[in-house]
Amino acid sequence: MAAPKIFHWWSNVGEEEIRRVSEAIRNKRLSAGPITEEFERGVGAVLGLEHVAATTSGSTAILMALIAAEVGPGDEVIVPNRTWIATAHAPWLLGAKPVFVDVLPDRPIMDVAQVEARITPRTKAIIPVHLNGRSADMRTLSRIATKHGLKVIEDAAQAFGSHNADGPLGAQSFAGCFSLSVAKIITTGQGGYVVTRDPEVGARLKAMRTHGVSDVINCAYTKPGFNFRFTDLLASIGLAQLEQLPERIRKVKAIYARYAAALPAFDFLRFLPADLAAGEVPIYIEVLCPQRDRLVAHLAATGIQTRPFYPDLHTAPYFHDTGRYPNAEKFAAQGLFLPSGPDQPMENVERVLAELARFQP
Repeated sequence: MAAPKIFHWWSNVGEEEIRRVSEAIRNKRLSAGPITEEFERGVGAVLGLEHVAATTSGSTAILMALIAAEVGPGDEVIVPNRTWIATAHAPWLLGAKPVFVDVLPDRPIMDVAQVEARITPRTKAIIPVHLNGRSADMRTLSRIATKHGLKVIEDAAQAFGSHNADGPLGAQSFAGCFSLSVAKIITTGQGGYVVTRDPEVGARLKAMRTHGVSDVINCAYTKPGFNFRFTDLLASIGLAQLEQLPERIRKVKAIYARYAAALPAFDFLRFLPADLAAGEVPIYIEVLCPQRDRLVAHLAATGIQTRPFYPDLHTAPYFHDTGRYPNAEKFAAQGLFLPSGPDQPMENVERVLAELARFQP
């Protein structure tokens, strides 16, 4: 009998989530309402701020933050070349140009030393990405942004629960953007939220979710927006998941620790660490492998699913970027996610390690 398949990510949604959604339906709480507000307060308590606007996705959160920063046609926004493409699509959809910078050679996050060279009179914002819970150099970016009159918007989609010396990631800039999609530390299936410390920006974000209208009964059209609303059904799931956050963080750290102890024994892999001591919470297990395609095929043949790293952003032809990004290109060519997630059984991790030991590079 074949062993059951191991998925690259595993995160449970259980009876408590079902109970809360059922209760919301019984109480006719379907669209954005008091349960959404309760979820926003819960997120704000974790991040230590008051202004949270739940929305349809992490991608929408970035879009909303850029609109609040008044980014528009002809502007430029600096982003790292290694991230999910939502980070670049958000400014592109507003008519702005995403301008790419390379990542660090040993950590797939923005090389802030390259940022100033990419600033032009059209630059309006910088979006550092805290990829897999790793902190970008926010102090340096804040100094650069202040010097040049720019807004910093944190893409913290993969970093809820992560900290650096200055506090929670996503709470150290003009706005921070988070995702609630399936492969995140907490999930509502789809969803996200944008946060800020600025009450004026917070009010703008809340109104923006309903076409800029603050009162839908006696409405007046004063500011632009769209239907970016979250729902109480999703918020019901989010509240249950939020209560589990400390345990979910504990689990992903335990999985990370097991891989971190074992992977250095495999000379065909390079394990990509995070700095747990500094407060980083890596939700994925990442490695580099020069024989990545062969390794993927070997593991797949034994029922183990993996996931190659995303392509570099500059490879999207509609960005018309012909630059070279040697560090990002290395991660794109060799990077691989191994099975992880807060509810990934530890016996699955042991099975992955056993199959890695059988791989012939």
